[in-house]
Formats: sequence, structure tokens, C-alpha cells
Amino acid sequence: MKRLLAYLLIILVIILSGFLIRTTWTLLTILIDEHPNHDDHAMIGAIIIWFLYFEFIALIAKYFESKLHFPLRYFIYIGITAIIRLIILDHGNPSGTLIYSLAILVLLGALYISNTPLLKRM
Repeated sequence: MKRLLAYLLIILVIILSGFLIRTTWTLLTILIDEHPNHDDHAMIGAIIIWFLYFEFIALIAKYFESKLHFPLRYFIYIGITAIIRLIILDHGNPSGTLIYSLAILVLLGALYISNTPLLKRM
């Protein structure tokens, strides 16, 4: 079963790497002004999506490095990054932004708790 999971994660890394390369290409075309609709929100969104792809690939690499175990704190990092992307791209609703900010605060509390000596596994 673990071998099947390892193979599926390798396939997922290949797929995510393809999306990472595509997003990198999109960013390069935006930066050198070949992109016809130069939109700052699109560029910021592409940058944050690039980091999300990179974080997922790093999470899978960490899975193999840590003897087939997903550290909880990496999922929390990805969640915080995804919520920050939502705040940046969809900041028209003040109450929604406040709720997203509270969600980040909850995730930061969970990150603090997960890094305590009682829960931290090394």
C-alpha cells in the first residue's frame, strides 16, 4: 500500500511540476510585457499560485525525507498561503476579509501548538 502511495505521489509531483513550469512561463510573459492583458492582479495571483505549487512539491519531497510521514505544519503553511491568495485577489468584501484573517489566526495558533515539544516529532 505504501509503495502504491509513493508511486501516486511521484505522478503527482510530475503533474505539479508541469503546472509549475506553465505558471513560470505565464509569469515570464507577464514580466517581459508580451502578455496582451497586463493585469497586476493576474500577476500577483500567478506568483502566489506558483508558491502553492512549489509548497505542494516540497511537501511531497518532505514526505519521502521524513520516512513516509506528512508533517502537519506543512499543511498549515499551505493553508495560510492559500488564504492569503484569497485575501489578495478577493478583497472587495470586508466581512469576508475579516473571516479569512481570523482563519489565518486560527491556523497560526494551530501552527504554534503543533510546534510545541509535546506534539513535535523529529
